[in-house]
Amino acid sequence: MNFFNEEYVFDEPSGNEKLKEQIEECKKLIDTGAVYGYLDMFDEVTQACLEHDLNEDGLYIINALLEISPYNSEYWIKKGLFLNALGYFNESIECFNKALSLNPGDTDALVDRSIAEENIGLFTQAKESLNKALSNDPNNEDALYSLGILHQHNEEFEAAIRFFNKVLKLNPDYSEAYYELGFCYENLEDYSNSLASYEKFLELEPYNPNGWYNRGVILSKMNKPEQAINSYDLAVSIRENFTSAWFNKGNILAELERYHEALECFRKSYELDSNDETTCFNIGNLYEELGDLKNALRFYSEAIKNNDAYFEAYLARGYCYDSAGKYQHALRDFNKAVTLAQDSAEAWYAKADLEYSLGKLKEAVASYIHALKISPANYDIWFTLAETYIELGEWLSALEAFDKCIVLKENDAKAIYEKAKVNFILSRTEDAIHCLKKAFELDPSIEEEFTNDYPEIKSSKLFKKLLGEN
Repeated sequence: MNFFNEEYVFDEPSGNEKLKEQIEECKKLIDTGAVYGYLDMFDEVTQACLEHDLNEDGLYIINALLEISPYNSEYWIKKGLFLNALGYFNESIECFNKALSLNPGDTDALVDRSIAEENIGLFTQAKESLNKALSNDPNNEDALYSLGILHQHNEEFEAAIRFFNKVLKLNPDYSEAYYELGFCYENLEDYSNSLASYEKFLELEPYNPNGWYNRGVILSKMNKPEQAINSYDLAVSIRENFTSAWFNKGNILAELERYHEALECFRKSYELDSNDETTCFNIGNLYEELGDLKNALRFYSEAIKNNDAYFEAYLARGYCYDSAGKYQHALRDFNKAVTLAQDSAEAWYAKADLEYSLGKLKEAVASYIHALKISPANYDIWFTLAETYIELGEWLSALEAFDKCIVLKENDAKAIYEKAKVNFILSRTEDAIHCLKKAFELDPSIEEEFTNDYPEIKSSKLFKKLLGEN
């Protein structure tokens, strides 16, 4: 079959499927050696491959073109772009160097080479390539933009902003520069300018889901939840499978305590990516908030299945088991949580509370003490530890723990009253009376509580005299 000089009508791809058909047609032409007669068509297909990230197919075709036209600098640039996209950065640089040897003044080759150089950490060389491109063409927008990206990746955001603004001064319709400005301003926590940049980007590209998504992120940081939700809605209306947008919208709704709506968003995120442990965890959290412990346990378990080192999921599942009365399961999860995160006071506190409830008082004391090593200023842990010491009959240790409570809350009537009761047990009457007077003074309702707890003492004439009552 003779393919030479036959008319070939190349249709612009309406989607990847159509493009793949055209790629297969090109491969057939390559296999039959009929490349030369269809160079224009091959050029268009390789360009479409670049635009649609079909890099392996594009590389195959461009190699065929280079076999018959090895001195075409544009072909070497395209090969470099395909290799760069595939992660073959050194080989990519070699291709750009070949293009520059054929056409030393090719600014595009210099800009493209700088990207590959940056990808392997050659920041100085990348900057040199871009400066050389600008020496050839001082107003080259792509070179200025790439310098902005280079500074941005080095977290030199103010320098990056200057270059992006230079681009926009030359070309106010360079939408990508607005997008990157939004990112830079966000990192500088200049949310007003970040929002303005993303909105300028969206004026130019109103159907870009990433733009609406990033706008939502900024609005959320600016504490404008309803506007953020609307922005995420627009993102998912353009790209329904935008997992992160569903996830972020769910987070905002959960913070607004709109739990059913939040659950709907996270379930959508889960449909798109059931292996994301954080999504599973959040779904479990929402079911727990809604009182559905069965489904909460299911999704916490799924989070753990996806990441068996997810200590927050073990902790949350432990709380659920505790609420469901499955105490041994809860204790097992709390033990796992403290194994995974030994510096989590919350996990040790949860473990200690459950051990206390199960009557494992000595184990509870050890866990409370461990929690306090991490969080020594936690009043609640000190108070619960003191109560545990009372259960064990370790009165002096209980007094020390209540003293810690009083240091943390100087006028805490509750701890002072509990200290009075321990002093009575130890027959330290004077100390007990002193504490009682102080507690009654701070909180008069405690006197009624004391009357109910110790009616025979409260009615004693001697006791009234000690308190200074008539």
